[in-house]
Amino acid sequence: MSDWPEPRTLGAVLYPGFDLLDLAGPLHAFGMLKNVFEQVLVGPEAGPIESAQGPAVTAEVGQDDAPKLDILLVPGGSGTRRQSQDDAFMRWLALRAEDAELVLSVSSGAGLLASAGVLDGRRATTGSRAAGWVHEQGPRVNWVTKARYVDDGKVVTAAGVASGLDMALHVITRLTAEDVGENVARSLEYVWSRDAKA
Repeated sequence: MSDWPEPRTLGAVLYPGFDLLDLAGPLHAFGMLKNVFEQVLVGPEAGPIESAQGPAVTAEVGQDDAPKLDILLVPGGSGTRRQSQDDAFMRWLALRAEDAELVLSVSSGAGLLASAGVLDGRRATTGSRAAGWVHEQGPRVNWVTKARYVDDGKVVTAAGVASGLDMALHVITRLTAEDVGENVARSLEYVWSRDAKA
C-alpha cells in the first residue's frame, strides 16, 4: 500500500474577465503532478467563461455543484471589480476559502479575497497595476509591496501574471519536496524565481 497521500482537489475559480495567464500558469504547474493534484474549473455555472483576453475557458462545474476543494485558486483580471459586487459569489468565496486547506490568488484575485474578508489580519501581495483598488478592498490586510509572492500559511498570494507560476512552484515544493518543484520547473523550461522579494 502506498504511503503517498490522496490527491488534493484544486478548484480554480472562473468569472467573466479573469486573466488567462493568472489561471493557466499555476494550472500548468500543478497539472504536471496529476497523481498529487486533481484540478476542477469552477464557474458561476458550468460552461464557457470569457477571459479578459478574449478566449473562453469552460467551467466544468457551477459553484453550487463544486466538490470539496482542498486548494482554492483565484486568478485576477479586469473582471474582479464587477465580480466583487456579486454578493452571492462573495459569500460562496468566503465559505469555500474557510473550508479549504490552502487559498491561492494571483494579481487582483487578492482583491476578491480581501473583499470576502479572507485576508483580514494576514500578509498578502498583489500586482502593481491593480494595487490601488485591491488595497481599498482590504484595509485590515498587511499589504506587502514589491514581492513576487507572499506565503502567510493558509493563504499564498502572488503579485500577478508570471509570478503566479513562481507561487505555484513554491506551493508544490511546500506540499511535496524540494526536488519535485525543481523537476516541474525544469520540465516547464522555466527560470524559477524562488526569492519572494525578487
